[in-house]
Amino acid sequence: MAVRGILSNMSLGDESTAAEVTARLRAVAHPVRLRMLSLLTGAAMTAADLARELDISHANASYHLRQLHAAGIVTAAGEESIRGGRAKRYRYDMDEADRRDPDGPTGSRPAGAEDEYPALYAALAAEMQRRAALAEPAARHRLTDAELWVDQATWDDVRKRVDDAARDLHLAAKPPHTPGTRRVSATIALFPMRDTT
Repeated sequence: MAVRGILSNMSLGDESTAAEVTARLRAVAHPVRLRMLSLLTGAAMTAADLARELDISHANASYHLRQLHAAGIVTAAGEESIRGGRAKRYRYDMDEADRRDPDGPTGSRPAGAEDEYPALYAALAAEMQRRAALAEPAARHRLTDAELWVDQATWDDVRKRVDDAARDLHLAAKPPHTPGTRRVSATIALFPMRDTT
């Protein structure tokens, strides 16, 4: 999943910042767009490429790609000639995501963006269900699910190591079906929780 870096480390009081984060959250809070981001991490693709890979219509792929581009999540990565026309290629740019958020997603919620997180997590849950159906039955799975109380130093250290591992996976991503590669799923959600007592 290529959600890494989409949420910028922004100050809570900046209204334009809240609008940007809200736009990014809305853009990724859809299962098709989450899948597109994963594909666009490994390769620059056209709407037609995405439509074929996702088994959706070209119009549907174009619509979702426009939403990601308008939110500044994917960038144009050149054009190609196709049957006498021009098709733009797009890519999820890891370097741009890191420039926008050099410390990785912090979980800070700019004012006005709070209501968008449940939709993002719902889309992630739906995507997890789709991927679980594709899991190799004999493969070893790694799963951790916990609600824990840890000291701040441990939290900061684990967050950094997980962010580094996520970056490594994103940078190693190849185009779909590249010989010698293996299709894998990686979903990581770390966030501090309110003490409700």
